Amino acid sequence: MDNKQWFKEAQFGIMAHFGLYSLLGGEWKGECMSYIGEWAQSYFRIPNKEYHKLADVFNPVYFNADEWIRLVKECGAKYFVITSKHHEGFALFKSEVSKFNVVDGSPFGRDIIAEIAEACYKHGIKLGLYYSQSIDWAHPDGNSGTEEQPLNMCDMPWGNEWDYPDASIKDYSRCFNEKIKPQVKEILTNYGDLLLVWFDIPLGIPEWCSQELYDMVKLYQPNCLVNSRIGNGKCDYTSAGDNVIPEHDVSGMLYESPVTLNDTWGYKPSDQNWKSPERIIEIRNNLKSKGANLLLNLGPDGLGRIPAKSVEILRKVGELSR
Repeated sequence: MDNKQWFKEAQFGIMAHFGLYSLLGGEWKGECMSYIGEWAQSYFRIPNKEYHKLADVFNPVYFNADEWIRLVKECGAKYFVITSKHHEGFALFKSEVSKFNVVDGSPFGRDIIAEIAEACYKHGIKLGLYYSQSIDWAHPDGNSGTEEQPLNMCDMPWGNEWDYPDASIKDYSRCFNEKIKPQVKEILTNYGDLLLVWFDIPLGIPEWCSQELYDMVKLYQPNCLVNSRIGNGKCDYTSAGDNVIPEHDVSGMLYESPVTLNDTWGYKPSDQNWKSPERIIEIRNNLKSKGANLLLNLGPDGLGRIPAKSVEILRKVGELSR
């Protein structure tokens, strides 16, 4: 079946934000951040020379891809999206263009994306890979965008302005050609058939970059979908804003709303504002009535465990849906 039709009928997916930020849990040197956990490096302006030490101890010994995907299936979801590389620049896959990855740069030494892909295939769950194509705090030329306003009330910078403050010497095309483009090729060619690539926050990314990434996806995987956060309108379906539910019918298009289980995307144990299973089902049914998919996020901890409350909620969603 064509992925567009399959995506339309799937209606429900699970997303996971997992990375070095999962070790911090939204805390740094005695302070708990007020924003979403995966933005810890920007929130605290942690220099790369300090932040990258997290890779030296990143060893999620309780990570079990089979357990993760069985939970995805148990709650009734049809596809799974995981952060192959978030804004921090650390890849959860083996990369030939950057040693800042889980195989070469951490004691864990295993390709997490490969294990997730195998588990998805085993359990009949389609796989999507998140990739931050614009923001990369590990690269000196990672995009800082063109916005004059801060990201939010926490006054966090988009790009790494604490290590690389001189914007006049930055050239995003270097980051794009040295790291972004070749890593996107790696995720497209090393992990089997993908349902979608979930790009994020295009900022001031040039149109030619969005076009090259879109064309690359279609070259290596013609049936793979691309979300609207690739930027410049080069997409197959619309990703709503975070926790945004459409007000009107969107059944004439492909549309997906990414929603958090609590208020954060990355692991943050201080955030206990959980949505109830009944509320999740209400959101899912509301989206279904408007022709949109629900992409529900969870944030595993630094040991690779899905928090018990997340497991409890998802299992109850599955029970109530049967």
